[in-house]
Amino acid sequence: MRTDPLALAATDTAVVIAVVFVLLVLAAVAALLLRRRRPGPAAPPKELERRPRREEPPPPRAAAPPPPVPAARPPPLSAEEARLAREAEEARRKDEYRRKKEAEREEKERRRQEREQEEERARERAEQATRESEEARRREEEERRRRAEAEAGRTLAAGLEKTRGGFMARLNALFVGGRMVDEAVLADLEEVLFTADIGVKTATKLLEAARERVKKKELSDPDRLKGALREEIARILALDGVPDGAAQPLAVGTARPWVVMVVGVNGSGKTTTIGKLAAKLASGGHSVLLGAGDTFRAAAGEQLEVWAERVRVPVVRGKEGTDPASVCFEAVQRGAAEKVDVVLCDTAGRLHTKMPLMEELKKVKRVIGKAAAGAPHEVLLVLDATNGQNAIAQARQFNESLGVTGIVLTKLDGTAKGGVIIGICDELRIPVRYVGIGETVADLKPFAPGEFVEALFA
Repeated sequence: MRTDPLALAATDTAVVIAVVFVLLVLAAVAALLLRRRRPGPAAPPKELERRPRREEPPPPRAAAPPPPVPAARPPPLSAEEARLAREAEEARRKDEYRRKKEAEREEKERRRQEREQEEERARERAEQATRESEEARRREEEERRRRAEAEAGRTLAAGLEKTRGGFMARLNALFVGGRMVDEAVLADLEEVLFTADIGVKTATKLLEAARERVKKKELSDPDRLKGALREEIARILALDGVPDGAAQPLAVGTARPWVVMVVGVNGSGKTTTIGKLAAKLASGGHSVLLGAGDTFRAAAGEQLEVWAERVRVPVVRGKEGTDPASVCFEAVQRGAAEKVDVVLCDTAGRLHTKMPLMEELKKVKRVIGKAAAGAPHEVLLVLDATNGQNAIAQARQFNESLGVTGIVLTKLDGTAKGGVIIGICDELRIPVRYVGIGETVADLKPFAPGEFVEALFA
């Protein structure tokens, strides 16, 4: 059957028009339904209808957040890639673990080193402290040793070294070679004794005692003759009343103040002896006051002030040229007012051959007696051992004028005439209180006859 083309075209056009019409009808129905669902605005009141309407800006609309972008999903890994990823992760974790352990090991090593360094520093500090302590101990021991030596001073044997090299050396020379004691030996002994600065009277006494015992056949042996001389010298020095040759230093009595008047010729060491004696008394617990009565020698007052400052004791000093008696009077009065234990009064150096000067010392002694009843309680004579027999003459004159109660023999270490002390004790029967054998305070030693004899015949 054959179809007409025009008929087919008319049929297709009709179908298209029908479809378009249906779509338009559907669109109209949809619009109508949409309008019915959306409510319309309420009718404004009449009052508001009359008023002009105020246009208000519409509220701003919040910007809508952008829609989330879905994460891109990685493409699935193949089995080989997954294996390689696992191996890489495992290697990363192993490397991280290794670095962590290495860091821990390094931290531990660092702490160990710091601990060892701190321990080493502690050991070094301890060793340094030990060394310093040991050094301080050695210094302290050395200081104690030096102080002990300074306090002990020189030994009497060392101080009599020159005397042993003179008088005793010549005496010992008589007994060498095993000589028998006869008149020739006694003649030599006489020469030694009379040139030994012990004084003629004492030399004669020792020689006669030796001759008497030789006649009795008691001293035929040289050693026995030497022993006999030693015994006789010890008896003379002990003043026949001191047991065992003990020392008789200055003794502070009960009177307060205990006044000591110190006399002697210029250059005998009088002022220095006062300073050393003040140091000894102060170290023994006594309060001391110095009186600078040597007003005719300017250096004497200054020297005594230096000693007073060193020993830390007060001093009474007058102007240069002031009456010595007035200075001593003031010192004793002050000592009484302040209840001082000991007042040491220095006096002007006086030559024993100048009678007007000795009369001046008598005046000083009388004035001191007016300042305190019974004063001075001790008159201490300072003699220079280097003067030899002249010191014996000085002692005799001062004793006659002032009534010397004790003697200080200075500079014994600087002379071979130390035997003078034997003559002083024999002729004057005055106790020797101290001997000076050096420059320090400790070198002013209490005189012990027994020790002196031991040192002399050593």
